Amino acid sequence: MVRTALDQVALEVKHISKSFGGVQALRDVSFTINKGEVVGLLGDNGAGKSTLVRCISGIHAPDSGQILVNGQEVNINSPLDARASGIETVFQDLAMVPEFNITENLFLNREIRHKNPILAWFGWLDTKAMEHRGRKAINRLNSRIPSYKEKIHNLSGGQRQAVAIARAVNWGADIVIMDEPTAALGVEQSAQVNELINVISGQGVAVLLISHNMQHVVETCDRAVVLYQGTSAADVAVKDVSKEQLVGLITGVNQSAA
Repeated sequence: MVRTALDQVALEVKHISKSFGGVQALRDVSFTINKGEVVGLLGDNGAGKSTLVRCISGIHAPDSGQILVNGQEVNINSPLDARASGIETVFQDLAMVPEFNITENLFLNREIRHKNPILAWFGWLDTKAMEHRGRKAINRLNSRIPSYKEKIHNLSGGQRQAVAIARAVNWGADIVIMDEPTAALGVEQSAQVNELINVISGQGVAVLLISHNMQHVVETCDRAVVLYQGTSAADVAVKDVSKEQLVGLITGVNQSAA
């Protein structure tokens, strides 16, 4: 489903390069994502997708280039810097604690201290406030979630993705990066994730989606940015290319479509 993206650029990556010793992982990579737009980041294994995501999310520092959020250059030297800049990343492992419940995972490492300063000093948390905000975050996604006290390991794959996405957008993210969100899901749960992506992009969040599933890309993305051997090989509107052409761009066979 193609949405009409807003004209305002949420994320701009300009001339990013990164090497590890003698290996050039990224070379002069540039692209933009508008608010409310879903952009697929595609490429074969070793194309540089993971390195680029790690540069944007603060795990790696690029050797050169700029990252701009809402038109302002940001210095991202850690994941905390990325979050402070409005960038949240939902990694493939979801970074959740299976034995914790939904609310506890939504506020993992961001717990709300009790309003009473003495109780807060002793480490007490404001569980009511967290449950209230957690419910609002989940409801924002129109997601079918059981009790907020349900432990993560009791949820389906699609429901776990919903919690991970809710955690990202709950903190006011302008940009959400999603790493292979449907890789381990069945057809029905993958459709639920697609719906979640449509919901948050419809609310103005820019989404960068890493996926090897061409059907998922065609159904979800407005544009596709293709990396090939660490360089920007293509930036195309998904509606203008076929799945076969996208595969050709990824493998280097069909670079002319770029």
